[in-house]
Amino acid sequence: MKVLLTGANGFVGSHILDTLVERGLPAVVLLRPGANRRWIEPNLAQCEIRAGSITDPSSLEPALRGITHVIHCAGRTKALRTEEYYATNEAGTRNLVDAVNRAGRAVQRFVCVSSLAASRPAVASAPAREDDPPQPVSEYGRSKLAGEEVVRRHCRAPFVILRPPGVYGPRDTDFLQLFRAVRRHLLPSFGGGSQPLSLVYVRDLARATVLALEHPAAPGRTFNVAAPEVATPLLLARRIAEALGTWTVPLPLPWWGLWAVCLAQETGSRITGRPGILSRQKYLEARAAGWVCNVTRLREELGVECGTDLREGVARTRDWYRGEGWL
Repeated sequence: MKVLLTGANGFVGSHILDTLVERGLPAVVLLRPGANRRWIEPNLAQCEIRAGSITDPSSLEPALRGITHVIHCAGRTKALRTEEYYATNEAGTRNLVDAVNRAGRAVQRFVCVSSLAASRPAVASAPAREDDPPQPVSEYGRSKLAGEEVVRRHCRAPFVILRPPGVYGPRDTDFLQLFRAVRRHLLPSFGGGSQPLSLVYVRDLARATVLALEHPAAPGRTFNVAAPEVATPLLLARRIAEALGTWTVPLPLPWWGLWAVCLAQETGSRITGRPGILSRQKYLEARAAGWVCNVTRLREELGVECGTDLREGVARTRDWYRGEGWL
């Protein structure tokens, strides 16, 4: 086995690389020249680096030489313009799939890390299942769904599609903002903070991804990858306060306030040229009824359960943030 990993230097990808190295699986990472290697530097001595990008089709055939398995984790989660989502999440995936197809039977498994945003909003009483008709509410979700469809319709290698919900853990900068708010004794919540959510601790997602490389029941299937526990934004904030050992003052905020914040950050992002976590597209996801997924298929067909509960995952994330001086 020789595994090509795209998106290795990102938050999720770096943990997948950790897992590959820990299991002694030969790994090749696809990196742009000058890409930030901070999180993967300790592993690079045990990996092969090949220059390229999924948005550069000419770089992909050389990148796939000698490769037997592919984990496609590269993707765009933030963008200044709608077309940027599709250029990476759809067209980039098509470039990679086309290169895999040209490699013939050399590639034995293609694992695509997608997103629950490609599915549909759902609540705990009727969680989203993998075969439900997709109804993404944001351009990000629609672009991830488009990438999935590229894999389903065009990939000639055996493929697996994974749909994680919100991912948190060490190295993540998005949930860090909530940790910092709670450290300042604020317990913010929009719309009462009651939106039901599935979440997954990043190390659980990484283990499930690597397992999908070889599991005989995985090919041709889509799997939601999440902890069975259903959280809410308010519960998440309370778990963070508990982990930090601090008191908080509830800060209920109206939906129009979140919309204004999203609009302001989107405007600022366009000025600076650096996309942020909040935008009017993210607002559409935040206003959805919920993002809860059913994980029965993952448990029954692959024998995988994302066992890190919210309390434990938040505590581990806190420890890492403190060790890095981020808190």
